[in-house]
Amino acid sequence: MADVAAVRPASTVLLLRDSAAAREIEVFMMVRHHQIEFNSGALVFPGGSVDKGDREIAGMPELYSGGDGVAAEALGFRIAGLRETFEESGILLARPRRSDALIDAAAVREIEAAHRLALCEGKTSFLEVLETHGLVLALDALIPYAHWITPEGMPKRFDTWFFLAAAPPDQLGAHDGRESTDSVWVSPREALAGGEDGRFKLPFPTTRNLIRLGKQPAVAEALAAARDMDVVTVMPVMTRTADGGRQLRIPPEAGYDGEVFEFGAAG
Repeated sequence: MADVAAVRPASTVLLLRDSAAAREIEVFMMVRHHQIEFNSGALVFPGGSVDKGDREIAGMPELYSGGDGVAAEALGFRIAGLRETFEESGILLARPRRSDALIDAAAVREIEAAHRLALCEGKTSFLEVLETHGLVLALDALIPYAHWITPEGMPKRFDTWFFLAAAPPDQLGAHDGRESTDSVWVSPREALAGGEDGRFKLPFPTTRNLIRLGKQPAVAEALAAARDMDVVTVMPVMTRTADGGRQLRIPPEAGYDGEVFEFGAAG
């Protein structure tokens, strides 16, 4: 029997804003670089693995707010989500110490110019950035939305928490030009249409979460719905059909409008 790949903890953040042109949500998404090993060329939300630095910050409650009642392990997922969001979009969900307001866009631009590239290249740490600028991470800005675990049998496996967050209106976001080659604020409707016509490559969990997100007409409604729902862990099970096609089975109670999803017959 083949060895099962270890599962790596990871976080993904769906940054949301209301569309100025229509009554629908827009979400920040990026195109992964074609040379990236995982999900190369795919349209994805900001995110990545939980690292040692995230766990270190989790043990320093003076560096975050909104951690009350959150389990120690869960803190690492949230901190990783905020770090990856800053690295991959330039949007920083943090507050100056002793302030209830999120850091303003001008200050974020200065921090981004000074540290974002070095942080992405591992030449500085997120902890150093926070301490240098006297910042407290806004963990309360993240609302748990989904929990997916890569199926057994895949060479790379992740235990990923998805979070919703309202993007600060004055922080516009931009891809890093390294791990991602393009970025866009896009409605779930437009992203899904692009997946259908081949403009976008959408991973299965991304597609299902876009469909669910697209049911909400505005950010406030999406956040409220996420607060009220129970997150059900999804670890898809892949099976083969008689005609050589593939099916993915997920828990129907996870709220993705189905249990079995077809991937077509073999050619």
